[in-house]
Amino acid sequence: MILCGGVRFLRAISGAIAAAFLLAGPASPAVDQGTRTAWPQGSAVVSYTGERALESALARHPAAVIRRLPALNVVEVRPRGDVGRYAARLAAEPGIVGVERTAPRRSLVEPALMAAPAGEPFQWQYAAVHADQVSPQIEEAAARLTIAVIDTGADLSAPDLAAKSPLTHSVLVRGTGVTDRNGHGTFVAALAAGSSSNGEGVAGIAGDAQLLIVQAGGPTGSFSDVDEAAAIVYAVDHGARILNLSLGGPSTSTTERRAVAYAVAHGALLVAAVGNNQASGNPVEYPAALLQAPGSRGVGGRGLAVAASTRSGTRASFSSTGTHLSLAAPGEGVFSAVSGLSAASRYPRVAVPGSTRGLYGYGSGTSFATPQVAGAAALVWAADPQLRADEVASILEQTASGHGSWNTELGYGVLDVAAAVARAQDLANARPHDGAPARSAAFKLTPK
Repeated sequence: MILCGGVRFLRAISGAIAAAFLLAGPASPAVDQGTRTAWPQGSAVVSYTGERALESALARHPAAVIRRLPALNVVEVRPRGDVGRYAARLAAEPGIVGVERTAPRRSLVEPALMAAPAGEPFQWQYAAVHADQVSPQIEEAAARLTIAVIDTGADLSAPDLAAKSPLTHSVLVRGTGVTDRNGHGTFVAALAAGSSSNGEGVAGIAGDAQLLIVQAGGPTGSFSDVDEAAAIVYAVDHGARILNLSLGGPSTSTTERRAVAYAVAHGALLVAAVGNNQASGNPVEYPAALLQAPGSRGVGGRGLAVAASTRSGTRASFSSTGTHLSLAAPGEGVFSAVSGLSAASRYPRVAVPGSTRGLYGYGSGTSFATPQVAGAAALVWAADPQLRADEVASILEQTASGHGSWNTELGYGVLDVAAAVARAQDLANARPHDGAPARSAAFKLTPK
């Protein structure tokens, strides 16, 4: 990476061409066992009240157990024969809360050519959110925090990720291998917390924050709500304070709701993409709508639902809108690291002057706006470690470009990292010596 005037990003040359992708798109809905729709062959997801109830029910209705999530009282099973009939019988057992299909989650790609304007930084979004104005001391203090990127894995040879030596886990193979043949996870991870001090490539927003890569999706970018839930539980149990969810689908499930509740109960901040469905009916997507409820208009919530903005600070044309938005971040033509195992047709490579290693390119989507907010959350927490997750979320909202006002296009506005960090520092400095939270007349946290 080239350091230009203290700003950690790379300058573009005239005529550089890249491709933009719209990611975290729609998926097929999940339907519970009570509908008349025929069940697909395969597995069923069982939620239950306790282990005894589950074991008793499975003793009467045997099935192969594929995966257990004891922290959520959820198990995925594969019965023999007709899955729908099995689900109906099992659901009638005492202590069985429900039996559901798995709910698909997927990131879709819509390629579009985009040229980098002459003289403008490749990684223009870094300065656009004022991440270049955060002090080195705050960036270093972020090393106490871990951001979990729940995605398609990551190319750990990418210089900006390799420099972080991230911890890894795959819920697919239940091991440490997280090979990213899709490319989505690599792009997201580098935006959130790629190294800003390795002298190569790009700079993630989160300074020295640690990375935990949790692979929940494979080469096609598709996975289920159970994969997502398993990844959330693993990330929380292994110390992640911030969970990035650049994924979505048009329905939710008991399993997903329990996983979100588990993370919130353990003090983690979840950050999710609202989706890229403005041109296809603008449906609400989950898990974003579990973090900021439809109809809430920015009030309350259990995390942050992130929209995408343009270079000029307006809503990106593809970005979903609605009453469940929290805030926005640059998501149209943003620059990040590219997985060497991803298809060049999906992630065209961009030559970066002064960069000797790694692959880089452009992408678009709320998937890529979301990790910038996750990275900013780490810096806010670094500025004031005593903040709760809901307070971190409120600071990010209240310091965004809307200055406390909310709308259906961008929520509270476009992310302003420097302003959020400054607000957190003010709160930390105003806190009484006994550690009690301070609230000033100039700034009141919005209840989350």
